[in-house]
Amino acid sequence: MKRGSLSTYFAGMGVKSLSATEIDPKVSRGHELQGVDAIQAFLGVPSEKRRIPARYVWLSDDDEPLTYEGKVTWYDSRKGQISRDPEPRFYYPKASEPIVYRAKPGDTLFVCHGRDETLTFLFCGAGTTIEKQLLWLFGLQVAGGDIVEKDLRGSEDVELGLAARYILGLIGIDARVEDEDWLVRLTRAFGNQFPTTSAFSAFARNAATEVDVVGDPDGTLLRWLEVEELLFYTLERHIVEQRLRTGFLVKDEADVEGFVSFSLSVQNRRKSRAGHSLEHHLASVFEAHGLQFDRGGRTEGNKRPDFLFPGTLAYRDPDFPVTALTLLGAKSSCKDRWRQVLSEGERVPRKHLITLEPGISTNQTDEMQAAGLQLVVPGPLHASYRPEQASWLMSLGDMLVMAKARAADRISTP
Repeated sequence: MKRGSLSTYFAGMGVKSLSATEIDPKVSRGHELQGVDAIQAFLGVPSEKRRIPARYVWLSDDDEPLTYEGKVTWYDSRKGQISRDPEPRFYYPKASEPIVYRAKPGDTLFVCHGRDETLTFLFCGAGTTIEKQLLWLFGLQVAGGDIVEKDLRGSEDVELGLAARYILGLIGIDARVEDEDWLVRLTRAFGNQFPTTSAFSAFARNAATEVDVVGDPDGTLLRWLEVEELLFYTLERHIVEQRLRTGFLVKDEADVEGFVSFSLSVQNRRKSRAGHSLEHHLASVFEAHGLQFDRGGRTEGNKRPDFLFPGTLAYRDPDFPVTALTLLGAKSSCKDRWRQVLSEGERVPRKHLITLEPGISTNQTDEMQAAGLQLVVPGPLHASYRPEQASWLMSLGDMLVMAKARAADRISTP
């Protein structure tokens, strides 16, 4: 499968903690990012001031990213001081202040050197989920005020799996994968249009090879999702190209409404597929393991949890033991939406939620534990969490063992 790699987009990157003199206008208005000597490996020693295309991004766990496209000046603050080593710095423009000044002393800055010779400055809060995700993706650790860097121009690289592409999407990089070798089979099966999400997920499962849904449910789930993503974007590109060739003209006038409508349909289809594919593939895993469950069964207040084990009838039976009930929400990414699961079934005191989101912050997982929510994350993604978090996480395999044990206890209980 064609996954791509981090070096496709970056020659290297670095991370540092920000000081007050760099980003607090009450302390200094110097507009300088310091402690960046390591970037010389990519930019060289600045003998003269050099203006470089730059992108400034503020990232948070709760809001959409804020971005400014502009320039940054790379210069030597010790130029002319022959007896001293160069001290390179970045000078950021006034127009970037709405982004840069959102950061506080102690927050984190990632400096990314793009393959296109542009620079990207990613600012985020210390201890946030997005900080942890970026540290995991880049394989970096914050070690004080100076840049700790990674050079991707040599042999060191990172293959982009599902979770890595998700994080790149958060910072505005479209790392989706396609494979034209599949296009003939896709168009033979579906023509020039998308089928239902369930039919497409089934096609992806049939296309996936070397999976063991019983012996390795976690790896199988991720494999199915990866294959479906590849097939989806391969077919989407073909369908969009076909539509663009017909143009957006009505009687020689631009059909603006038609273009906007088509664009929205593309975005809505992506969102719909992402949400439904996880549920479709999970249902297939549960069926392969012989579990009884309902999808979207109704509980109190007409709530509809994603999965209810062993089902709605059991949930509504007051004599059915609560210890044999399991409620599982499924969200490809959490954000604050995990709280929705808490209200979806009053009879189940401890809910479960499966997600594909890597590296959720300790603050968030602590909140989940306190609220009675157990997070389920496919095993291969546990490495993106801190050791103390990983010891609490359940894998999909763990969750299946639990559900089977509950079913067995119910059957054996008189």
